[in-house]
Amino acid sequence: MSLKRVLIANRGEIAVRVIKACRAMGIESVVAVSKADTDSAAAHLADRSVCIGPPRAGDSYLNQNAILAAALGTKSDAIHPGYGFLAENPRFVRACEDHGITFVGPSSSSVEMMGNKLAARELAVSYGVPVVPGSPRVKDLKEAGTTAEKIGYPLLFKAAAGGGGRGIRIVNSKGELEAAFTNASAEAEAAFGDSTLYMERYVVSGRHIEIQVFGDSFGNAIHFGERDCSMQRRYQKIIEEAPGVMVPEDTRKKIRAAAVELVQGISYENAGTVEFIYDIDRDEFYFLEMNTRIQVEHPVTELVTGVDLVQLQLRVASGESLGLSQDEVALSGHAIECRINAESPQRSFHPSPGRITRWRPPEMEGLRLDSHCFEGYLVPPFYDSLLAKMIVSGKDRTEALEKTRVALLKFEVEGIETNISFLSFLTSEPDFKSGNYNTRWVEQNIGRFLPQG
Repeated sequence: MSLKRVLIANRGEIAVRVIKACRAMGIESVVAVSKADTDSAAAHLADRSVCIGPPRAGDSYLNQNAILAAALGTKSDAIHPGYGFLAENPRFVRACEDHGITFVGPSSSSVEMMGNKLAARELAVSYGVPVVPGSPRVKDLKEAGTTAEKIGYPLLFKAAAGGGGRGIRIVNSKGELEAAFTNASAEAEAAFGDSTLYMERYVVSGRHIEIQVFGDSFGNAIHFGERDCSMQRRYQKIIEEAPGVMVPEDTRKKIRAAAVELVQGISYENAGTVEFIYDIDRDEFYFLEMNTRIQVEHPVTELVTGVDLVQLQLRVASGESLGLSQDEVALSGHAIECRINAESPQRSFHPSPGRITRWRPPEMEGLRLDSHCFEGYLVPPFYDSLLAKMIVSGKDRTEALEKTRVALLKFEVEGIETNISFLSFLTSEPDFKSGNYNTRWVEQNIGRFLPQG
């Protein structure tokens, strides 16, 4: 089945990214837009745009009926969800299937299977993939206390239906248990409509390593190497790179093999990312979760493999095979991605919507910019603050890092506040240059960047 027309149920840079992939493949693109995005870059680039509702995401990008109606009304063969919004909503995927619309991603059963972190953890165990020592769901505070004594401190409460760092609390001692349990439960309920928690041992010095995987309907499953996403703030990724750094080669191979084992085991189709925490002190790795969609940071993998992952998504969704074996996936060079956000680091990273009066991204060899922004663009206050992803590649990490530092210094944005100065600080730090950092580095060192008092 060849796809002729694809509805893009997303906005911002990922909508632009999918439109470009469609255009390269000769596929018509229809972008679903809210009233806030009718004059967006995606709306102008797509072959057609359809307004699906008011600016608020709940009335537009999360409105399943409106998006399905837009797809059916434009006679679109498929829906590409991008990331976020409805990308990992099994009910929406099932609705697409029921209406005969191809969902560019895995099946509803796969999305449902991996969407609950607790269920995914149990599934990983069944395929021999190591998980962080922890617990099944905890019913109440009393059970949490008993379980904590078995796991030991520090530990984490995590939302079973969680994502994006919500519903997570670190507990360093018994005295913090009750408040952490109450707050994590409440946040999980508010964010996901499910207050279920489970517990894990907290890896004090860890690196966040994720494996880009792909499967097809013919039973093939391969990986495209790993990404290191350890530079985070409050569980939100800031800088990502490929391949991973500071992980022993033998361990790296084991992590990749474990990811493919899981994907093969569940007969997964299309793009996915299997995320792990690597315990630096123990030289051990553990399964965290699987994201059943394309990731924000997929460009670093594209630059080191030379494979267009979004085009591959579209081909697999149309029923084609992956078209390459594991032996044919070769990694070359190094790539680093910085997320440029409309936010103020000096004001607790508060969002900074408004009109961009100057937009001058750097132009240099080995630099790729994925963005929907332009001079005069009005950054709306309703959505995620991501403005652009600046991805730089080099023959090795040293070269890629030096190019990244130069590019950040040349990036000019006026009219709104951005995190560019914070990114410059991070990429200039000796620990980042050497790769000697973990997922807690930003929290431990941010005071040296932010004004005191």
